Amino acid sequence: MRRPHQLIRGQRMTIVTGMLVFVMILVVLQLWLLTASVNAYLGGDSSIVVPALGASALCFALNAGLLRYLYRLE
Repeated sequence: MRRPHQLIRGQRMTIVTGMLVFVMILVVLQLWLLTASVNAYLGGDSSIVVPALGASALCFALNAGLLRYLYRLE
């Protein structure tokens, strides 16, 4: 018998698919941040490095949180 808080397979797949889309968006954002910050740094603007590092760390933390949620989903 299924417990009331368990998700059926279709619901779980919908959640996982949404999470994958969100992860892909975050990864593309991180790649753009890397490209823009390296371009700015090589152009002589070193003030952008620390904010870009913070934004990239935030994206990493969001991805790690989603991975943790995915493990708890099972």
